[in-house]
Amino acid sequence: MKRFKGKTAIITGASRGIGLAIAQRLVAQEARVVLTGRTKETLTEAVTALGGPAHALGVAGRADDPAHQADTVRQAIETYGSADLLVNNTGINPVYGPMIELDLAAARKIVEINCLAALSWTQQVHDAWMKEHGGAVVNVSSVSGIQPEPMIGMYGASKAMLISMTELLAVELGPDIRVNAIAPAVVKTKFATALYEGREGQLAARYPLKRLGEPEDIGGVVAFLLSEDAAWLTGQTVVVDGGISLAGAAS
Repeated sequence: MKRFKGKTAIITGASRGIGLAIAQRLVAQEARVVLTGRTKETLTEAVTALGGPAHALGVAGRADDPAHQADTVRQAIETYGSADLLVNNTGINPVYGPMIELDLAAARKIVEINCLAALSWTQQVHDAWMKEHGGAVVNVSSVSGIQPEPMIGMYGASKAMLISMTELLAVELGPDIRVNAIAPAVVKTKFATALYEGREGQLAARYPLKRLGEPEDIGGVVAFLLSEDAAWLTGQTVVVDGGISLAGAAS
């Protein structure tokens, strides 16, 4: 399939895990991808795995740094000629425990990275490219943004805010820019290790599909939402969870 031929995608938090799987799917369908992450070395490895500079570019920096965001968008346009697609994948969850005991500084940081940074990335790409040329945005939310997940409450609250932002931006930016979201359950990545390590079989047994998610499961759905196959789809959150939201809590 060549449905992204001539398109450039910016994917935040893409040196590994879900972000890298999204990049792999897009490159396989002839997109050029610009990856962001904190560590230059892991980004270099990801670019190599994707086929090198003809297909991918890595730009290291903090996801919530406006200067890094602007520089990434600039490099995308200068290197590949456009910034047609944006995937806001970066997310953090530095705390685990009851929300009533949550340190408020940690809560602010979660909202800053998971929500405000995603909005800022969208603003940057909009102003530099999409406002004039159109495009598509996908925000990576979570099933914890749809139903309460004890012990990761602020993470879930931030993902619920991201879903609301997705809906509002879809209304504001149509018809030329589509904005959608996905809501995964537990996906086997380094980020989610604490949720399944040592009990994967027990946890997977609760899922109707009897397994946890793999990054590739998310990559395919994101590629669909970014593509013209989803041309009449905006403001939606696609739940990608192996059916667990039908059966109970995801973790």
